[in-house]
Amino acid sequence: MNPDRLYLTHISESIADIEVFVAEGKEEFFTSRKTQAAVLYRLQTLAESTQRLSENLKARHPEVDWVSIRGFRNRLVHDYLNTNLNVVWNVVENFLPPLKMAVQAMLASLQDDTISSADGGE
Repeated sequence: MNPDRLYLTHISESIADIEVFVAEGKEEFFTSRKTQAAVLYRLQTLAESTQRLSENLKARHPEVDWVSIRGFRNRLVHDYLNTNLNVVWNVVENFLPPLKMAVQAMLASLQDDTISSADGGE
């Protein structure tokens, strides 16, 4: 499997998991340590996967703020005692939906590239 496809699939699956984890809403997120832990873990691994995408793919998608994702991941991993759950909720609510759309588009473009290659570029 193409490494970009592998990481994009992981990102997509992570977003889907987070959507399930927060389906009961903001109040449940802020009161459930288990939900917080699950969301934080998936955000960390999702962000790590974005860093493993090829530079070529990331350059073709400047609509995604790759630098901010890396910075957010570093804060979650290295400054974990100061994690602000309001910031995490804001990311989940406002930044994951557009990232989800971008990842879906990237996966579709990789699929289109595969089909074009298989057809001899026609």
